[in-house]
Amino acid sequence: MKTITSTLAVFILFTALAQGTTKAELDADANKAINLFIDENKGGDAFLVKAKAFLVFPDIKEAGMFIGGKYGEGVLRVGRDTKAYYSIKSASIGMQMGAQKYAMIIAFTSDAALNKFLLDDEWKTDVDGKIAIAEWNSKEELDKINFDDDMVAFIFDSTGVMGSFAMEGTKFERIKPD
Repeated sequence: MKTITSTLAVFILFTALAQGTTKAELDADANKAINLFIDENKGGDAFLVKAKAFLVFPDIKEAGMFIGGKYGEGVLRVGRDTKAYYSIKSASIGMQMGAQKYAMIIAFTSDAALNKFLLDDEWKTDVDGKIAIAEWNSKEELDKINFDDDMVAFIFDSTGVMGSFAMEGTKFERIKPD
């Protein structure tokens, strides 16, 4: 019971620290994350230009011990223009332990996927769609790879360790920062 309480306290702390971010801060953090992604991945810039849109979450925090969660705030970009702001929230239960922080970019590669995402201010991956985690050889140029998925996630700039075999539901919610 103490472990569950500790895990929930850490998750609540992550959520509390992330809330209150301004639009200017989110945009600046997103720009830094995009630049890091482009610097670390050949063809990353061309891939993002080809995408219909992409969500940038520059700072997702995740922690868990049997019960876990993650939280982050980010921006939806079409081209290089910010169109909206979103949070990502997730709760999980199962064999898991650790804590980590990472950045994530989710690229929409089809108009259908983007339109489906935009139709709802609260979009859930377990109900409304599936996101493929990108796997590629770091020597390959991203813009030359066909991922064959409508939504592709890239996780990078990771610190910490999190091991899990858990059931998880993730929700994306439109937010209105100051």
